[in-house]
Amino acid sequence: MILIVVKYRVRPEAVDRFLDEVADFTAATRAEPGNLWFEWSRSVEREDEFVLVEAFRDGTGEAHVNSDHFRAGLASMKPLLAETPLIVSRVVDGEGWDRMGELTVDE
Repeated sequence: MILIVVKYRVRPEAVDRFLDEVADFTAATRAEPGNLWFEWSRSVEREDEFVLVEAFRDGTGEAHVNSDHFRAGLASMKPLLAETPLIVSRVVDGEGWDRMGELTVDE
């Protein structure tokens, strides 16, 4: 699978509306056949930073970055950003989340 983590630093005036502004992009990406997950979080250390964790099945990433909603999403996001996002993108084994063996919880 393709695992991607992106950190977005958002302009102060856009922080409160950022997730609403990317809602259409988020919904369209989650609807892609190859999308495994597309999850936004807000940093607990920087109130102006949002973190996106996303994953796609192998071979489907190109369709994602060439889609109309991807281009539209980036265009709508750009004026909200304080700086160029930071990204980690890797191909990793698996197709989903695994349980953490070092910290098991009896359920």
